[in-house]
Amino acid sequence: MGYYVKIHPDNPQMRQLENVAKILLDGGVAILPTDTIYCLAACSTSIKGLKKMASLKQKQLEKSDFSFIVEDFSQISQYTKVYNNSTFKLMKRSLPGPYTFILEASAQVAKIFNNKKKTIGIRLPQNNITIELSKLLGAPLAVTSLHIEDEILEYPTDPELIFEDNEHFVDVVVDGGMGNLIPSTIIDVTGGEPIVVREGLGTLDVLN
Repeated sequence: MGYYVKIHPDNPQMRQLENVAKILLDGGVAILPTDTIYCLAACSTSIKGLKKMASLKQKQLEKSDFSFIVEDFSQISQYTKVYNNSTFKLMKRSLPGPYTFILEASAQVAKIFNNKKKTIGIRLPQNNITIELSKLLGAPLAVTSLHIEDEILEYPTDPELIFEDNEHFVDVVVDGGMGNLIPSTIIDVTGGEPIVVREGLGTLDVLN
């Protein structure tokens, strides 16, 4: 059974963050706040955690489509191939913020997922809890939505209710305040020109 912890969204308590980081490093799965919806999360260096999260989504790890939450732009370059200057400028305008950028994945990503994964969704949310956790882990957080199917009308927003529904499935639920109903805007930049895959919370003004 998982446990429930409140962490201040603006000034996260380091001791609480360290406890959550330890759970993730030990192969646990968490539910975390972002600047959009709450998400399932595992440490990207923990095969045990990644496999557990894939199982919760009723998939094999090799066929899972997780995104990475990174701590900064230097970490983005570790897990993606070099992108052009216009892409870099677009991401600089947009991040941190409610966007997921689909980029060409580095060989390191394919190794993590044990497949020939060619792309990876990258998030740098405006959320101190997830950013600080990524720093403590020294690696990205692998994240995915809470649901088996993404074609869902409403995402859960109340962390106490999220805990009630998921305490028997995950190791920890972090209460970082009420979540948002709207997911991130997904922009595919693998072809050079940005393509909006899903319009979410992030405004499309950044494309202009």
